[in-house]
Amino acid sequence: MLTPKLVIAGGNGFLGRHLRAHFERLGYRVVALGRGPGAGSDYAQWDARTPGPWAAALEGADLLVNLAGRTVDCRYTAANKHAILASRVDSTRVLGEAVAACARPPKVWLNSSTATIYAHTAGDRPANTEAAGVIGDDFSTGVAMAWEAALGARPTPGTRRVALRTAIVLGPDGGAFPVMARLARVGLCTPQGSGRQWVSWLHVADFCRAVEFLATQTEADGAFNLCAPNPVPNREFNGLLGRALRPLVRLPQPAWLLKIGAFFLRTETELILKSRKVYPQRLLDLGFQFEYPTCAAAVAELLNA
Repeated sequence: MLTPKLVIAGGNGFLGRHLRAHFERLGYRVVALGRGPGAGSDYAQWDARTPGPWAAALEGADLLVNLAGRTVDCRYTAANKHAILASRVDSTRVLGEAVAACARPPKVWLNSSTATIYAHTAGDRPANTEAAGVIGDDFSTGVAMAWEAALGARPTPGTRRVALRTAIVLGPDGGAFPVMARLARVGLCTPQGSGRQWVSWLHVADFCRAVEFLATQTEADGAFNLCAPNPVPNREFNGLLGRALRPLVRLPQPAWLLKIGAFFLRTETELILKSRKVYPQRLLDLGFQFEYPTCAAAVAELLNA
């Protein structure tokens, strides 16, 4: 029996490390496409823009996952906006070219997108589902739409394609959660801004399980919301951290102060003040079961990891 093969593009970061470990436990051979130098048959160097010898890694793959994209944790200058957009669209475009040219193309291609494709969700408005979500009209939404358009730009009749509209992924060793926990320990576990903005989130274990499920347990394609089924207000999320970590002081975080802090930290307040209320309707309809469906369970597990 042949060993199944997963190719991860841009897989050197937090999500890529967890995804590699998850699929290796399942018996997969995992091949990484990365920008830096590397060695061995399980690594291929690419620039995420142009075709090259790296495309041979896609031949006969059972699954291709593209996680490539410049971080959005930066100031939205013209240069950074260009890099954010180009890194996502170019990598997806060139993968589409490589998949279309394969003699034995990957069976499934899961490509990153973002739950930020949806508009700011104020108050008690219903959560955004794939079928009934309200698409936004800001920079981040435009990036997401271009990203998904690049995924569908070239016919790949032998490859099923899925766009992963992923919310904030919480893990113990990377991404946003360790930063959130450090800040909470020194008292920054209070509502950020009004605290009424919604936080859609996903435990990293469920991210990996959802990728596995979409790759192996269904023939569905198109966009999927990758988030837990219970979004929480920012006030509640920070309250969970505060009750668990019990800092000696609790410092207020009004929006005006966050804007000043974001300027000096060279980032944007959109990352914490935009209200993201997203629901994984398609995953649930297909029978996917979350290991961490509630934020309280996820935070408790991560703080004890």
